[in-house]
Amino acid sequence: MRPMTAPRFIPSFALSLSLLMAAAHPALAQDTPPADPAPEAAADAAPAPDAAPAPDAAPAPDAAPAGPGFDMGTEVGAAGEPAPGSFYIREEFGDWGLRCIALPDRADPCELYQLLLGPDGNAVAELTVYLLPPGGQAVAGATVVAPLETLLTEGVVLAVDGGAARRYEFSYCNRGGCVARIGLTEDDLATFRRGNVANVRLVPAADPSQPFDLTASLRGFTAGIGANTVYDPEAPDEAPAADPAADPATDPAADPAAAPASGG
Repeated sequence: MRPMTAPRFIPSFALSLSLLMAAAHPALAQDTPPADPAPEAAADAAPAPDAAPAPDAAPAPDAAPAGPGFDMGTEVGAAGEPAPGSFYIREEFGDWGLRCIALPDRADPCELYQLLLGPDGNAVAELTVYLLPPGGQAVAGATVVAPLETLLTEGVVLAVDGGAARRYEFSYCNRGGCVARIGLTEDDLATFRRGNVANVRLVPAADPSQPFDLTASLRGFTAGIGANTVYDPEAPDEAPAADPAADPATDPAADPAAAPASGG
C-alpha cells in the first residue's frame, strides 16, 4: 500500500489568502490584541474634534461622456414606430398585406405582399405587386423572390386561374433569393381582379423534372391594389393644402376676437 503523503502546499495561494483576510479583518493581522489603555491616559487624552460635515454630493450628469470611438445612439421615433429602413404591415386585405418601408423624409412606399407556401406549408417564395407612375407600358409591377436553388434558365411562369401563362426572366440574385421583376398591363391587373388564384411555377435546379406549382390567393387583391398608392421616387412630397376655414384671416369664426359682438 502506498504511503499517504501530505498535501502539497502552495505558498503563493496561501500568502494571497492571508493578505485578503488581513485586509478584511485588521484584528486578524496581529498575533495578540493590544492592551486596553490606562484610565488615566484615557482621561488625559483630548477629545477628538468633531468631524467636518461632508459636502453635498454634486448631482450626477444626465449622461456620462462616451469614450473615444463609441456611438451612444439617438432615439428613433416614438415607441412602437418602425425604424427607418424597416418593413412593416400597414393594413391587411384578405390574404394580402400592404407592406410598407419606413422612410425618414418622405411618404412610405407600399406594396401588396403575400408569401407562397409549398405543399408542406413552408414558405417557398414571395409575391409583391405595386403601382407604377403613369406613362409606361406597365401600369404595375410584380416581384417574385424565389429560392437560390431555382433553375434560373427556366424563369418564372405566371398565370391566373390556370389560364394563359407567361414566362418571365430572373433579373438578379442576392443572399435573400433570386428576383424576377414583372411588368403588368391594365389588362393584367383586370385579370388579377377577376381571378381567384395566381399560379406561379418555379423549377428547382436539383430536379428540373419536379417543378414547384405554387398558388397565390387573389382574395382581397382588388381592395388592396385600390388602397395602394403610386410611388414615384422622382416626385417630391406635396405639402398638405391649408384649410381656409381654420385661418382666422379668412374665417372670423375661427378667431373669437374677430367675430362681431352679438346684440344684447
